[in-house]
Amino acid sequence: MTVTTGSIMPTVSIQPVPIQLVRKALTVQVLLTGWGSHGDGVSHTVLAEWPSQHALYTSHRGVYHPLLLAETIRQALTMLSHTVHGVPLDHRLGWETFDTSVVTAALDARQGPCSVRLTITHTEVERRSRGSARLTAQIMITRDDEPLGIARVRYIAHPPAIYDRLRGRHADARTATLHALPLGPALDPVVRGDQTPLDFAVLTALAEPHRWQLRVDVTNRVFFDHDHDHVPGFLLLEAAAQAAHAESGAAETLPTSFDAHFTRYVELDAPCFIESVPVRRRELGIISTLVTGRQNGHEVFSVRVTAAERT
Repeated sequence: MTVTTGSIMPTVSIQPVPIQLVRKALTVQVLLTGWGSHGDGVSHTVLAEWPSQHALYTSHRGVYHPLLLAETIRQALTMLSHTVHGVPLDHRLGWETFDTSVVTAALDARQGPCSVRLTITHTEVERRSRGSARLTAQIMITRDDEPLGIARVRYIAHPPAIYDRLRGRHADARTATLHALPLGPALDPVVRGDQTPLDFAVLTALAEPHRWQLRVDVTNRVFFDHDHDHVPGFLLLEAAAQAAHAESGAAETLPTSFDAHFTRYVELDAPCFIESVPVRRRELGIISTLVTGRQNGHEVFSVRVTAAERT
């Protein structure tokens, strides 16, 4: 199969994507359909198909959740790390920074699935001693040849020996999942946004303003289609989106950008508290919120969320 993209990029021969290369256990959760190299050693095309209906990714108003783009990017970078950059399948990958912006008009969930194209350029691939690697990627995303978004992601890969030493008693994913904290009450749908189903409520209210406890449901097969030894970054982005919405007081918000920094692993067996700086309005209908997570006395992540208020 050959895809021609005119003057934007060279002709690319597309190959299929085996499920094991995107680190998903359930075939239904795989978004990628193919990939190909531009021949320069640094740039690649990755193709994906988005479902027209999904419990989390599409709202009752027929709009794709921006986290669908985040998951598409995660799968694409995971796949390229193995196929192009020689990262073995037993290495553990993790985000350090995740910065992405979307074009809201392109998030309309039209009839039937839609085709998404990612043009990914790895600007840095740093090999470290003992097998670790740090990679930085810049990504341009289109939907049916129209602009959808841009992203810049820095991530790291560790071999098992180094990862196990870093994680200590939390290294085993099955054991860590079994020791996850029990679920607290879900945030009221009016506060978290009625576009977010109960199954995906990731915050519990506290008796303090601008502060919640992270709520992690390890049985949710979108967030946990296999065991994890820590809270996935994808779930932390959703927590930031829900906290930003709760701060806004709007009936509905649509995140348009995430600027995230992940400084520590968020453990499943200890409470993580989500805090936000009260909303700042950049312009009419656009809000910006800084959301941070703290666990065991340390800041573990921060996300600046920009969102559009919707009526």
